[in-house]
Amino acid sequence: MTASVSSGLAQEIAARVDQLRQRTVQVRTQGAATGAGILWNGEESEGRGLVITNAHVVRGDRATIELSDGTIARGRVVARDLKRDLAALEVEPWPAIVPLVIRDSPLRVGELLIAIGHPGRLVGAATLGIVQRAETGREGRPPRWLRADVRLAPGFSGGPLADVAGRVVGVNTMMQGALALAVPAAAVEAWVRRSHAVALS
Repeated sequence: MTASVSSGLAQEIAARVDQLRQRTVQVRTQGAATGAGILWNGEESEGRGLVITNAHVVRGDRATIELSDGTIARGRVVARDLKRDLAALEVEPWPAIVPLVIRDSPLRVGELLIAIGHPGRLVGAATLGIVQRAETGREGRPPRWLRADVRLAPGFSGGPLADVAGRVVGVNTMMQGALALAVPAAAVEAWVRRSHAVALS
């Protein structure tokens, strides 16, 4: 890899990290930061939207959401899936941000991935790794986990896992041995749609 190509890739990754940090929130319960969350989608006319995080990050029904610019918002759990370790929080006020882009094409082994989280006292920290194993789900469904060679410290739970184009591929959940496990974004989106339909019925 030439120096110019390496420099260009580094600048592209830095730009994507900046974009992802704007979508990554701190989730606080009882005044303490418990993990990260992703600004998933919003209802512009309603001034509210959904933050997706891990169920183990929000054990109660309420949470305080701190946006990347320091703005504080109120969060209320509207859906929870303990099997997938997912929680959806309705949040208001909703910030003006660019729409979330979810990658719908399969990942390949060796692709570079970016994870964002809040380990320790660091806010919006980033780590890089590669796809370790490309899994396929049954009957056209997303796989249960994405497995990546990404080091997730405590505080990354619930944050985004994205490709170098900034497209979200998963929700970071935990470490299993030396590998990070993330819930595939396609599975999260399908769960959000089902949960929203149930809430409206």
